[in-house]
Amino acid sequence: MIKKKKKTKRMRKITAGELSEVLKEHERWIDTDKKEGQCADLRDADLRKADLSGANLKGATLISADLSSASLKGADLDGAKLRL
Repeated sequence: MIKKKKKTKRMRKITAGELSEVLKEHERWIDTDKKEGQCADLRDADLRKADLSGANLKGATLISADLSSASLKGADLDGAKLRL
């Protein structure tokens, strides 16, 4: 029997500055009823230990993002896509 190697997904590295910009654009997207800014697409992002406390992530895409030890206190994840 031949064992297949498990494919490991590569996590997308994101700097604190990039995350800040993504969150700012996402907030603008929400505030303008999706007319300006951009919905946060953080799929496959390495967000380990990220401080997302109080972040408005309504409707954001976080599919397969690594949120291990991330601070999510007070974050709004209503409608966020969180599948693995």
